[in-house]
Amino acid sequence: MPSTTYLVTVSGPDRQGVGAQLFEALSAVPNGGCVMNDVAQITIRDTLVLCVEVSVASSISPDELARIVREHGVATAGIDVSVTVVEPGDFQNGKRLMVTLLAPNVSSADLELIFSAIAASDATCERIVHLASYPVDCYELIVRGSNHDRLREALTSAATQSGLDLAVQRAGLHRRAKHLVVMDADSTLLQDEVIDLLAKACGCEHEVSLITEAAMAGEIDFAEALRQRVALLKGLPVSVLDEVRSQLRLSPGARTLIRTLQRLGYVAAVVSGGFVEVLEPLLQDLGVDLLAANHLEIVDGVLTGHLASAVVDRAGKARALRQFAELTGVPLEQTVAVGDGANDIDMISAAGLGIAFNAKPVVKEHADAALSVPYLDAVLYFLGISREEIEAD
Repeated sequence: MPSTTYLVTVSGPDRQGVGAQLFEALSAVPNGGCVMNDVAQITIRDTLVLCVEVSVASSISPDELARIVREHGVATAGIDVSVTVVEPGDFQNGKRLMVTLLAPNVSSADLELIFSAIAASDATCERIVHLASYPVDCYELIVRGSNHDRLREALTSAATQSGLDLAVQRAGLHRRAKHLVVMDADSTLLQDEVIDLLAKACGCEHEVSLITEAAMAGEIDFAEALRQRVALLKGLPVSVLDEVRSQLRLSPGARTLIRTLQRLGYVAAVVSGGFVEVLEPLLQDLGVDLLAANHLEIVDGVLTGHLASAVVDRAGKARALRQFAELTGVPLEQTVAVGDGANDIDMISAAGLGIAFNAKPVVKEHADAALSVPYLDAVLYFLGISREEIEAD
């Protein structure tokens, strides 16, 4: 029997039972009933919009279908019912992408730029959800389009123009699957640089700073710079490590990020160019068991100025990410890497989702998403976790 596709929209003040009445009405459609193709609902400030796409016998007109729905008591207490024909050409081609955008405040002007970019890419937004209103404003959009490269480019340009942080990912259930989230330590999980605190305790801040600047300028590589800086720590008593650890400050939102990941069954790990002897006790307190970092050589309670292990450098961080993924049974495409420095680039590039956290431009160029807000738990929004879920514990 020939059929026609309709969109049934119910809107108005929300009340209990309206959904049950609507689906009862659709079940009562004569001539073979109706086939339900899709359902979507949103309620904002007690105002309901419920849409159902159905296919019914072509002999049933839009007015007839609307009458059937109204007869089942749906259109009461100010609720409106409308039925429109869905033409074959109305179906949007292409696959869905998940677009997450955030800033201290997202304005209507910001959203105008984003939605203009979507329209200019021959794409359409199917859903928008407000994930958080504090400490940052965050929205998640489901966007459908056929040219994802063009869409990503347009969205990135719009986000840059408006100052929004942006992540564009493929949509799907994989976002709620088990994830491995790997973080850098210095200036990511921590506000501090451990080597600088050790240098201050040793009285060699200036020398360490000069080596760091040379490494940043590309004059020496990370591994050599690390060896030179560690050499300056020779003779430092091991007790200083405890003193430095007590000075470390977690980034805002770090505890919330790790606690939420653990509660939801995700795995948190740290891969750092810092030192196990300083980081390990801190991470044990946070409940993080997976750590890859450098080992300091200690003899008779004193630092020798040498490393006791291979250097965890740029390549070493990416290698550790893959090893942790294999260890935890998480596919590489479901890993998340968060970092701020050039030695995080390989790790960020290898992960399924690479996030540059308050990072230098060169790092952002290699990342899938960038965060410029100081809150590390904003990483959770890129996993589709709302503020309400974060605070559920």
